[in-house]
Amino acid sequence: MTINEAQETVDQWIKTTGIRYFNELTNTAILMEEVGEVARIMARQYGEQSFKKSDEAVNLADEMADVMFVLICLANQTGINLTEAFTKNLEKKSIRDADRHRNNEKLNP
Repeated sequence: MTINEAQETVDQWIKTTGIRYFNELTNTAILMEEVGEVARIMARQYGEQSFKKSDEAVNLADEMADVMFVLICLANQTGINLTEAFTKNLEKKSIRDADRHRNNEKLNP
């Protein structure tokens, strides 16, 4: 699935199953909640925190997909084509960081 297809799929799901988009502020708050759930799993799986009994059924991939879903909702609501935005963002990073990381002593052994 392309990013454009994902945006179209989410839009159709919202209009049929979801009835309508939550407003942008509500979706921003939901996005923060979902990012927090990803952070919780990361802190336990890759960090020093331990899993609790209630954490056993967590699924990192599913939580990341939740983040994508809400981000796509916000893009659709605000008229952002994520394919174009992501392409421009990569171009910006490629120019800005052409030598930056290569010359970073912290990244090179």
